[in-house]
Amino acid sequence: MKILANDGISAEGKEALEKAGHTVSTETIEQDKLIEVINNENYEALIVRSATVVRENLIDACPNLKFIGRGGVGMDNIDVEYARNKGIIVSNTPAASSQSVAELVMGHLFSISRSLHDSFKNMPANGANDFKVLKKKYGKGVELRGKTLGIIGFGRIGQSLASYALGCGMKVIAVSREEESVSIPLTIEGVGRIEAEVKTTTDISAMLAASDFISLHVPKQKDGSAVLGASEFDKMKDGVRIVNAARGGVIDEDALLAAIESGKVANVALDVFENEPNPRQDLLTNDKIATTPHIGAATVEAQARIGLELADIIVSNFGSK
Repeated sequence: MKILANDGISAEGKEALEKAGHTVSTETIEQDKLIEVINNENYEALIVRSATVVRENLIDACPNLKFIGRGGVGMDNIDVEYARNKGIIVSNTPAASSQSVAELVMGHLFSISRSLHDSFKNMPANGANDFKVLKKKYGKGVELRGKTLGIIGFGRIGQSLASYALGCGMKVIAVSREEESVSIPLTIEGVGRIEAEVKTTTDISAMLAASDFISLHVPKQKDGSAVLGASEFDKMKDGVRIVNAARGGVIDEDALLAAIESGKVANVALDVFENEPNPRQDLLTNDKIATTPHIGAATVEAQARIGLELADIIVSNFGSK
């Protein structure tokens, strides 16, 4: 079958598909031209990440589509049920990028606990002349060990993050839809694999009140509402630190800025934004906010896993020559 990987696919995934006899194009087609190109080129499969949107109009206009693949976890950019009701197979790669997102979150946790993001900007510009001033400014950090990390959403990524956090000596409170005991594996070099139990809770208010750090791992809400808004910030500890590497919109950005201004929130790290790819300038320039351009799953290893997982799904459903 002819496959359009509109947001790209790893070399490993492309090679596996072509070895199975499929044709893969990695040309990026602009959203407004996508329907025309899919039909003119008779593409039967469309692979996307977060940039390309697959809504009902595209699904209706492209009757030859048999497969829509999402390289990553969240599928809020695809009308999944509508496509499936049309007989199209829709699949994502939930396991492939869990570790890479969790590691980015850990990097942000270390960064915002010591204001590394701001120091990295100011030291080159002002370190030679204002060394003592900057030393005083950045000399009020906190340690991760012994602190409580609240994780909102305890799927694969949340559980992977928990394993890193527990390994750093943090306490973990996990919020999920159900209360259950989850076994978290920790692999320690020279020791082997050990298991730690984390009991999830449905009481987000209690978690907000108890957490020193909070990380979100939930999809964009169907009704468009924020998971963390003004009322949720009011329940948090003073000086809390927050990371969002899930989806833009799960934090109310206006309420977040107000919470930073009041001192309720000490620091924030954002990998995702409401208005991607044009995030608000006041978020990008705030010295209390560390920012990255939606790179949670963007590691060499994760992209290879994503491509191979998509290839396996396509070959298992449509075969090979």
